[in-house]
Amino acid sequence: MRRILYLLCATCLAGFLACQSDKPAATPSYVTTHDGKFYRGDKEYKFIGANFWFGAVLASEGQGGDRERLQKELDLMQEVGITNVRVLASGEGPDTVASHVVPVLQPEPGVYNDTILRGLDYLLAELEKRDMTAVLFLNNSWEWSGGYGAYLEWAGCGPVPDWSDWTIAQNYHCQFVKNDKAKEMAEQHVRFMVSRTNTVTGKPYSESPAIMAWELANEPRAFARDSVTKACFAEWVQAQAKLIKSLDSNHLVTTGSEGLEGCEYDPDLFRQVHAFPEMDYICIHIWPYNWHWLGPASGPLENGLAKNGATSMIDSLMSACQNTNAYLDACWEAVKDLNKPMVLEEFGYPRDGYLIEPGSPTLGRDGYYAHVFNLLRDSGKLSGCCFWAWGGYAQPQHRRWQRWDDYVGDPAQEEQGLNCVFACDTTTINLIRTAAEHLNSEN
Repeated sequence: MRRILYLLCATCLAGFLACQSDKPAATPSYVTTHDGKFYRGDKEYKFIGANFWFGAVLASEGQGGDRERLQKELDLMQEVGITNVRVLASGEGPDTVASHVVPVLQPEPGVYNDTILRGLDYLLAELEKRDMTAVLFLNNSWEWSGGYGAYLEWAGCGPVPDWSDWTIAQNYHCQFVKNDKAKEMAEQHVRFMVSRTNTVTGKPYSESPAIMAWELANEPRAFARDSVTKACFAEWVQAQAKLIKSLDSNHLVTTGSEGLEGCEYDPDLFRQVHAFPEMDYICIHIWPYNWHWLGPASGPLENGLAKNGATSMIDSLMSACQNTNAYLDACWEAVKDLNKPMVLEEFGYPRDGYLIEPGSPTLGRDGYYAHVFNLLRDSGKLSGCCFWAWGGYAQPQHRRWQRWDDYVGDPAQEEQGLNCVFACDTTTINLIRTAAEHLNSEN
């Protein structure tokens, strides 16, 4: 009798397991939007994230790669409560320009560095394991990763000027949204990346729950105030968004815009580029130092840094917070009727005294971060924020990046460590952790 019962139970168990194996896999938990909020599944998704543009390079097995460090960085971010990273999924042009990201992803039109591509595959697979998400930006209006300038040079518009003369540089870069050949090459890159299959997971990128959104570009701009260029800019934004949605209907799309600052302070243009039905949420960036909100601290430079002493970041904090509130309010007024989530996806604040060393004081920065986290929690205007940038365990070797120094988050042409958060910045790390805990308890 026991033998018969045993055989019956074994048969039932085998049948149960077979039925289980026949069940379809659970639907991936993509980030969606509804009524002005993000959701993962049926739970609201409100996040604190970090700009981690070099993630694919760090995850590669070539020059610049360090998978042991990548694992440590992701583990620490997860422990702190950072659930989202913003990552470069582009990088164009020769690797001979001092201010450019290297190694580049696309050294020539349509020619790709497979090492970096596999690095991005690995990064996304690791994010999936940790239930983290990424925003992948596909272009850049600034020269540090190629972007607009590289495409224009490939299109025969002459060499890319540096930014020492702002007018000349703007006049060059504003050609991008009007140059069909440059836009076509950028479009082919979008097709290539969005249609990619991950070599680690075996899944198309379009099915990865680690991708929160595709982003048209880092800080896309018209770079001109005439109506023709602004119209071309808006048309390009919509065309790119439609293209991405045609290739990947599972993931969100956004602009990467700085907000009013990136739309020539034209609220109608800012609203227009986020009103397209293919555009799922709104982006803004805020840079108190770059935008000269810090009083004397934004004055003359000496050796690349402001001269006015160790207290400037602290003395300017109230002004920075007031200007931040005003800018956020102005951007919100232009788009609030769209009923889409808004993310402050870049904000940064220098270390005290414009120091760059890991562990140097960050009293002013901590005050500014606390203010932004309070806005995320209480303003009713933000659904997420990403500080610039994650430096983690990096040990910068030089004031300006040199090959093959550690990547720290500050682009090569900027002081290495000025705006990034290192693992040893204990007060900032604890501040982020506490804010994330409060946010998660409310979600």
